[in-house]
Amino acid sequence: MPSFDIISEVDNVEVRNAIDNSRREVDTRFDFRGVVAELEYKNDIVKLTAESDFQLNQLMTILRGNLAKRNVDPKSLDVKTLTRTGKMFHQDVAFKQGVEMTTAKKVVKEIKEAKLKVQASIQGDKVRVTGKKRDDLQGAMALLRAGEFDQPFQFENFRD
Repeated sequence: MPSFDIISEVDNVEVRNAIDNSRREVDTRFDFRGVVAELEYKNDIVKLTAESDFQLNQLMTILRGNLAKRNVDPKSLDVKTLTRTGKMFHQDVAFKQGVEMTTAKKVVKEIKEAKLKVQASIQGDKVRVTGKKRDDLQGAMALLRAGEFDQPFQFENFRD
């Protein structure tokens, strides 16, 4: 019976390369000369640090631009709240890995409402879709690509 898995993953190598490019760009920009502005990447979290909230927004713009150049979907970013300690501003940016439970339930509901001849089941941090025909599975993929969800999806383990 044909099936495929719906996953949501970010390539950590591309993220690291985008952060390195962002650091280089910050080092060469004249508006960041003599100013503390840092991007730190640890445990799949990017920590942005700057002296003002405007500079922090500029760091975020630079990071988003470099992630877009590296084909990392901006929907995968989970931007945390802005914090201020003393004269420094900090903001954490995490990357969504795996399909969250609420999103998985929305995906299953969307597939059922479309009345496709496939079954969708939640299996941990991914969703497995099975059907009798390959065309039905491709229809489910097209439905999910067109849908508005909080995460980017990739399809793997397509089996006949």
